[in-house]
Amino acid sequence: MSQFGKVKILQLEKLRHMTAKKIKILIGKPGLDGHDRGAKVIALALRDAGMEVIYTGLHQTIEEIVRMAVQEAVDIIGLSIMSGAHLPISKTLLDLMKDQGIEDIPVAIGGVIPKQDISKLKELGIKGVFPGGTQFDEIIAAIKEIVD
Repeated sequence: MSQFGKVKILQLEKLRHMTAKKIKILIGKPGLDGHDRGAKVIALALRDAGMEVIYTGLHQTIEEIVRMAVQEAVDIIGLSIMSGAHLPISKTLLDLMKDQGIEDIPVAIGGVIPKQDISKLKELGIKGVFPGGTQFDEIIAAIKEIVD
């Protein structure tokens, strides 16, 4: 086999591997927020879009979410926050991620997010903000773009 043929095969293998890799996302429900229907619905939509979804369940601490993200080697963390505590939770999460050396994992947040807080969340370092009512296609496309 010629050198050109070997290079071509390696390029095809790399392309196949890149397209076969699923995005691995952790969906977390931090704090005392007991409303998880939206998180479960988006988890199903992400799974149907070909992503590997790990759902933490209700009432997780930020420490538990970070620990799961490390253990599962996720590509992105998604938080569902309905309590209105999205700003302090986001800051605490990002600080703990930095302490744990995983600040390179992007974070997206959905739930009850007032429009005036979107820019504040992005200034903190949140990569995607999806207020209630955001279309699934928009969320899926944004997550793919954030991870790539």
